[in-house]
Amino acid sequence: QVQLVESGGGLVQAGGSLRLSCIASGRADSPYTMGWFRQASGKEREFVAAINWNGGSTYYADSVKGRFTISRDNAKNTVYLQMNSLKPEDTGVYYCAAKSRFTTPQAMAIQTLGAYWGQGTQVTVSS
Repeated sequence: QVQLVESGGGLVQAGGSLRLSCIASGRADSPYTMGWFRQASGKEREFVAAINWNGGSTYYADSVKGRFTISRDNAKNTVYLQMNSLKPEDTGVYYCAAKSRFTTPQAMAIQTLGAYWGQGTQVTVSS
C-alpha cells in the first residue's frame, strides 16, 4: 500500500506559476511510475504528466507541454509538478498517482487501473 499526499495548490493569476508536490509513504521504497492528473468542475479527470521510476522518461499532455515540468526526488519520495504560464483552463483539482515501476509514462496516461491516488490539491487560476 502506498499513501500519496499532494500540496502546493492555491489561487494564482493567469500567467503565474505554482509548484505542486506529492510525497509518497508506505511501500514507497520501490520507486513507482508517477503521474499528475487533474479534474475541472463538471468534467472528467484528465492526464497532465507522468515520469518513470528513475526520472529518465517523461510524458505530457499536449495542453501543458512547454509550460509544465514533472520531476522527482527519489531520496525524498517526492514528485513535483512545476506549472508556469498558468491559464484559467488549468483550474481544477490536481491528483498525484502511482503505478508499478514497469509502467511507462505513456501507458500511465491512458490506463490508471490499479494506481494509487492522493486526495488532490486545488489549483485556481484567475483571469
